[in-house]
Amino acid sequence: MATNNLQSYELMVIFTPVLAEEDYKNAQKKFQDFIKENGGDITHSDAMGLRSLAYPIRKKTTGLYWLMEYKAPTDLNAKMEVQLNRDEHIMRHMTTHLDKYAEAYNLRRRNKHAALAAS
Repeated sequence: MATNNLQSYELMVIFTPVLAEEDYKNAQKKFQDFIKENGGDITHSDAMGLRSLAYPIRKKTTGLYWLMEYKAPTDLNAKMEVQLNRDEHIMRHMTTHLDKYAEAYNLRRRNKHAALAAS
């Protein structure tokens, strides 16, 4: 098994809404650093901020969303899953493997939003 082969992934995390802005940024940085230390590369990070949840989680109706795209060895996700489960500020998380079509779609979507923001 070739662990040096980097795969593309997307991580969506919902943090508890009671986090201070500084704690929210530190939590993001912690997972970005974890990926970099284990041979990964961050492609894109988007702190989406406070949003309503579709259903209550731990009696909370809102959460701080964060989306990150990264390239990493295949064995990194198992290690990161342990770290995500240990963090008491995380209400939910989901890691998704991205194929080449999903990567292209995300790139087009980011470019479209950047063009709209610039105009």
